[in-house]
Amino acid sequence: MADVAVISASPPRPTVVASVLDVTTTAVPVVDGGDSSSNESNEETRALAQVEFYFADSNLPYDKFMWSLHTANDEHWIPIATIASFKRMREFQARGVEWLVDALRTSSELEVSEDGTNVRRITEVQEPKGAFERSVYAKGFGEEVPGIQRKLEKFFSKYGKVAAVRLRRMDGTKAFKGSVFTEFVDYKGVEAFLNADPKPSWDGNELLIMSKGAYVEMKIKEKGLKGKAAVVKRDHITRKGFDAFREMRLATEGKKGKKEAEKAKPEIFVEVFGTKLRVLEEDGGSVAPEEVPRVRGSALRFSGCGGEASFEEIKRPLKERFSRPPFVKFSKGDDAGLVGFDKALDEEDIAFVKEKLPTLNGKSVTWEPSEEEEEHAFGIERAHAAAKRALGNSERGGRGGRGGRGGRGGRGGRTDRGNRGGRGGGGGGNRAKDGEDEKVGEKRKRAVEPDGGHDVGVRGQGVPIIVTASAPKKPKLDGGESS
Repeated sequence: MADVAVISASPPRPTVVASVLDVTTTAVPVVDGGDSSSNESNEETRALAQVEFYFADSNLPYDKFMWSLHTANDEHWIPIATIASFKRMREFQARGVEWLVDALRTSSELEVSEDGTNVRRITEVQEPKGAFERSVYAKGFGEEVPGIQRKLEKFFSKYGKVAAVRLRRMDGTKAFKGSVFTEFVDYKGVEAFLNADPKPSWDGNELLIMSKGAYVEMKIKEKGLKGKAAVVKRDHITRKGFDAFREMRLATEGKKGKKEAEKAKPEIFVEVFGTKLRVLEEDGGSVAPEEVPRVRGSALRFSGCGGEASFEEIKRPLKERFSRPPFVKFSKGDDAGLVGFDKALDEEDIAFVKEKLPTLNGKSVTWEPSEEEEEHAFGIERAHAAAKRALGNSERGGRGGRGGRGGRGGRGGRTDRGNRGGRGGGGGGNRAKDGEDEKVGEKRKRAVEPDGGHDVGVRGQGVPIIVTASAPKKPKLDGGESS
């Protein structure tokens, strides 16, 4: 594999294969004197530092969106208006784009086009060396509150110059884990932080701190991984997220090698709200959360069920109107749950649901649209479940289950109905055993019904569309039950 140390700014530029953003982290710069001030000079300094960070070696090649802008044209110009619309730039929007243009013209790292509409780096992008060794892990920052990012930047800058502070977030919900990875510009900052006396603390509480390398080894030990499994886990943590350098190295391996790799392990896709998403291998099957469409009105919340609700009780009456069975999420003991659909519901759809399901568990329930953020997080969860199902099917040989057609679960194998001679036995590539969804609700505290998850039986769930390089045609949707 070729070692690419410099990405040339000269055209033509090879196309970078899209990868997945590290959705659990957000990288931002440290700006000295980060306290808000009405002083215009200080605001210009902070705005300039923020934009310079976007273009920095420690961020640009690892930020999928920024990299797509950087490679959108041979000259690598990026519209200043686009930069000004970023979340961390919103505090400066009242001053206008022209004010930002004037601030950028003072940069020694960036250049502004003659017409003042675009900005780009002056130098070529360099692959940072030793970023992993220059990074630390710290935990104990509590819940996320407004302004915590800037406070963290100021906190770590006491120990050395910081390249980036990355808040670690939960997959799907993106809730702050209370821990961060911080990359220092040099190793002196790492030593100062890890050897600080007294030890670093936050709001009076001592932090759990260690090098990023020590954190990786701790996680491997906790999971009891050894040999190849440990190597895979270590590689997953250290290389997680989009990396333009890695993508370019893969691209230089040649079309022949790429085709062979694709043939050996074809890409898998699932269709979510009409959008085709690539299935990732992380966590046994997942998708990039930021690529899941926001479809307002695609989920309803019910409440008042008294702690019990049957998936089948919800899904059976809805089959009259909805061609694809809904996705049900309910925790045993809760008084409320969510029902997700594959489209935005109109008023008639909602009225139908209320008419057909006025009660659950023998109790009157209330139906209402889910809150926007809850709905989107639910949509991401559904997409992850569909990805797990699709990846599991692919590894088992698709519709044939274990062994594909003719093997155990293939033609002539045992079907889910207890007969012989049907397609897909051994539990069925696409069907669950009768009553399995009820068992899930009884035995698992978190009774989430996935879109055909590999580890939870579900009745009445449609099969996610799977598209592979070796099978370009979409398989026919199964409107029946699935696992």
